[in-house]
Amino acid sequence: MPKKILIVDDEPNIVVPLEYLMEKNNYEVKIAETGEKALELITSFNPDLILLDIMLPGIDGYEVCQTIREDPSLDNTKIVFLSAMARTIDIARGMGLAADEYITKPFATSYVMDKIKELLED
Repeated sequence: MPKKILIVDDEPNIVVPLEYLMEKNNYEVKIAETGEKALELITSFNPDLILLDIMLPGIDGYEVCQTIREDPSLDNTKIVFLSAMARTIDIARGMGLAADEYITKPFATSYVMDKIKELLED
């Protein structure tokens, strides 16, 4: 059974290449453009890993991460922030919310793929 990845980002130029790459690597992928949609999908889709932007319409990525981490049934869900917010304070806040990884934009999709494989293969 393929691992499931939820991509949460409202920028098509980020989502499209990531979705293509994930599917090419045999992951089942769903997309959410907002924090609210992400939280709905998490319940029904139950992803193994979430690629999460911080700056989203409505609920931001920090809030989405916090909500996930407060739900014991989602303890095994890996969270990787993908964000243009590259200041040390932003990264510290993301990691402080128990994210598994924080990758700043712009990024190499191959680097993201390596991190996903690393997190999902352990």
